[in-house]
Amino acid sequence: MIVLTIDQRRSRSTEDKVEALVKQANATVPVVRPFQRTAGDEVQAVLDDASEAIRLAVMMAASGDWSVGLGFGQVETPLPEETRAGRGPAFEYARVAVERAKNTNAHIAVHGPSHEATRLEAELQLTACIVSKRRATAWEAGTLADEGMTQQQIAKKLGITQQAVSSRLSAALWFEANRMMDEAAKSLTRQLKMLKEQ
Repeated sequence: MIVLTIDQRRSRSTEDKVEALVKQANATVPVVRPFQRTAGDEVQAVLDDASEAIRLAVMMAASGDWSVGLGFGQVETPLPEETRAGRGPAFEYARVAVERAKNTNAHIAVHGPSHEATRLEAELQLTACIVSKRRATAWEAGTLADEGMTQQQIAKKLGITQQAVSSRLSAALWFEANRMMDEAAKSLTRQLKMLKEQ
């Protein structure tokens, strides 16, 4: 299982964003146990979809508003209905990871029972740093590209040239970052499968 522990950064000097995160994440992300406030300005959820977990973790960290800990491993079953009542190594790994994430430039860390966690963390930290530097215009073009639109279609929709679309996606390393997240998700999926077989 995957446990995400997400802690709001600068919570004492900014508005509480936890409830908005909980509501939006539970409405859009498939979970095993829902996003739930665990203590103060912290949120936790249990997932089994590596791709969803990684994309959410990277986007949250890249926003600059959150420190994200991704833990993977075993959990005690049956899982309680309340996320915050969950126990097991994956929860402990997520706790270690979020504390470490608070002291990184990328605001994200990964911890688990194998050395693969170290490589995953490096990949996700680099990806989060890339994503954090994207401009609004890159997000506009990239989101449409992710929906399957061609650069020509995006250009027409945005009222810009195809060259401008290409330039925005290139400057944002849009496809490269997506590929990094895809490969990280494959790796994490393999780790989860190996853990189930043990």
